[in-house]
Amino acid sequence: MNYHFANHRQVRKNLLNILQTTSEKDLLTIPDGFNNNIYWNIAHCVAQQQLLCYYLSGNQFRIDKYWVETYKKGTFANVDVKQSEMEDLAYLLIETSKILMKDYDDDFFSDYTPYSTSFGIDLKNVQDAIIFNNMHESIHYGYILAQKRALIAEGLSL
Repeated sequence: MNYHFANHRQVRKNLLNILQTTSEKDLLTIPDGFNNNIYWNIAHCVAQQQLLCYYLSGNQFRIDKYWVETYKKGTFANVDVKQSEMEDLAYLLIETSKILMKDYDDDFFSDYTPYSTSFGIDLKNVQDAIIFNNMHESIHYGYILAQKRALIAEGLSL
């Protein structure tokens, strides 16, 4: 699993870089043709990791429930995000990756409720969830890159 955790850390570093180097305006603008903004996509990655790994294993979230409820699948972007929330998200991107690895090493995920994703992949255990989560976060990273290009094409990017 070390390889998968290394991949997860790298995806999170990429997301953190976007969060920290993109203007607040660009983070919160929903480009034409998209349902959500860059900020939502990043926060959604943090929320879904908690659902896929912690909720389905019968464990408590390692973050405030606010993040999960606000950014889980089926939610929509809030365009009025405070700077302090953006700072919290930057922290959570890195910390939830570290905590997941520690919890995995501590055998924290002894139970797991099997789950079929909307992507058509069956998750039978936390290892499946971690591997799928990497793919899920990479897909959202791709959406973010497309959103950045769309903002530039629309002349909305700073």
